[in-house]
Amino acid sequence: MSDPADLHPLWLGDKPLVLASGSATRFALLTAAGIPVEVMRPEVDERAIADPQEAQGVAADQIARSLAHAKALAVSKRVLDRIVIGADQTLALGKILLHKPADRDAAAEQLSRLSGRTHVLHSAVVIARSNKTIVSFVGAARLTMRRLSPAMIDRYLDVSGDAVRVSVGGYQLERAGMHLFRRITGEHTAILGLPMLETLAQLRRLGLVAE
Repeated sequence: MSDPADLHPLWLGDKPLVLASGSATRFALLTAAGIPVEVMRPEVDERAIADPQEAQGVAADQIARSLAHAKALAVSKRVLDRIVIGADQTLALGKILLHKPADRDAAAEQLSRLSGRTHVLHSAVVIARSNKTIVSFVGAARLTMRRLSPAMIDRYLDVSGDAVRVSVGGYQLERAGMHLFRRITGEHTAILGLPMLETLAQLRRLGLVAE
């Protein structure tokens, strides 16, 4: 068993945290906070989980929670003795949910719909151990986009390239997407997909990070 201090002075677990996500942003947020992380991609059909719930009118935050739960448990059953974090995010424009755009045209259509309007990002986190959920929460942020001309949308898409397909809404706030917004309310890391203040608070409650 490793000495926790060998991993990071702030981390009290005897093994690295397992991140059930291939998100480079979530990985970077955790490691920047001194959390040693091992990545294990979950084998989850997101659309098979989310689409039926969306059709039934399930709230966007609950869909995000369901996806995070599925990802956390999919990995947790493979590493029963480890702490696993699963996370997912939904974008709600009123009662309409937007998904990751398939291509440039889809991204342009999403940005046109979001232009001049306020949408909500729901970022869900599930912490699991031994194939059981031990913590579950959802953070939210409200983002108001500037009114964007077709020319500005084209310019943004030219600058961003294939990155627009990575994130729901067709933007990444940590990159050129910052140019698209007029007002943002909520924790920045929740917008990036992992609400770090609450995540660290829950890990602290579990005795896994230093008080």
